[in-house]
Amino acid sequence: MNWILLIIAGLFEVAFAFCLGKAKESSGIEIMYWYLGFLVCLGISMILLLKATQTIPIGTGYAIWTGIGAVGTVLIGMYVFKEPTTFWRLFFITTLIASIIGLKVVS
Repeated sequence: MNWILLIIAGLFEVAFAFCLGKAKESSGIEIMYWYLGFLVCLGISMILLLKATQTIPIGTGYAIWTGIGAVGTVLIGMYVFKEPTTFWRLFFITTLIASIIGLKVVS
């Protein structure tokens, strides 16, 4: 169950990064809604990470949480914010995913 919480926490990390990206593109009152979304997602992500690491080793849990956030944020950046999609970016995202899976397998 805590592995599922950790994955959800990582997805909320992606969500708060997405909110920051949208806030950067926004203006007026809309920017405040994106910042509010950022704070809500940040809070949920941290609470779920805290809960998950009660049984998962902190080093493993934090690395997986960060990895999910990093991979998800890069993918959101490429598909939503039209950031460059290069061979090397995809190569290193793939190695990061392999590392995340490796941490899960050995934990």
